[in-house]
Amino acid sequence: MRSRFTFALFAAAAITVPSHAAELVIGTFGGSFADDTKTCHVQAFEKATGATAILTLGSSVDMAAKIRATANNPEIDVAYMDISIAKQVKAEGLLESLDFVSLSNYAAVAPQAFDADNQYVNFMTAATVIAYNPNEITTPPTSWNDLFDPQYAGKIALGDITGTSGMHFLLAVNRMKGGSLENQDAGFAAIQELMPNVLMLYTQADQVVQLFERGEVVMAPWYPDRIGSAADKGVPVAVAYPKEGAVGIQPTVSVPKGSANKELAMQYIDILLSAEGQKCFAEKK
Repeated sequence: MRSRFTFALFAAAAITVPSHAAELVIGTFGGSFADDTKTCHVQAFEKATGATAILTLGSSVDMAAKIRATANNPEIDVAYMDISIAKQVKAEGLLESLDFVSLSNYAAVAPQAFDADNQYVNFMTAATVIAYNPNEITTPPTSWNDLFDPQYAGKIALGDITGTSGMHFLLAVNRMKGGSLENQDAGFAAIQELMPNVLMLYTQADQVVQLFERGEVVMAPWYPDRIGSAADKGVPVAVAYPKEGAVGIQPTVSVPKGSANKELAMQYIDILLSAEGQKCFAEKK
């Protein structure tokens, strides 16, 4: 079971073609997410504008670090970040305020998708769930606690804490162990307890794919869309939703303050929010 819930409902993008070729640097997530971004959004953007899109890949934390390091003279023109990180970067005054109302697809997007100050837009929802090898675990996991089972010693992968899945797993087990948002000690203690089961703290989607391909791990906190893409390619991996609840993800796009390509960035975002762009991306997942 895998799905992408998208905010854009209908309407095609009406894009103005610039009079000269230009480059737009897009900071986005890697793996199958980047592949589908190229297919569903980048190709349409390049065809409509005549511009060239250059993708730089990394996590939300990586994007935030790039924006901070190049404040007001950014290396990237469009930044993909999970909403929690986007809010931090916004609070630091490092994002442009955008005229979203001018987008041809604005009216087709749920109002709550847009930041109140028009500095980012949430373009989809996703979650952190349990990925597992159905060849090795014939009864799907039902709880985050299943990762702690001693029979899986050395067969678990966790996301590094700097990435979304790592942070989300911490939040999930912290809550499960009685912690709170204000006090994460129970979560850190639980992860320390889990470490004998952990083969790798991964930082890239490709690492997770390879671990499941080689049969080196049997469970990992990961994302339904990535799991689905890997399974479609023959990787032995499936989705399980823990009874304690999956942890929701709201990826956003924004324009770092000082971008020299703000107009092109807005044209790209318009295509991203278009019915065609959203449908293509959802069906890839």
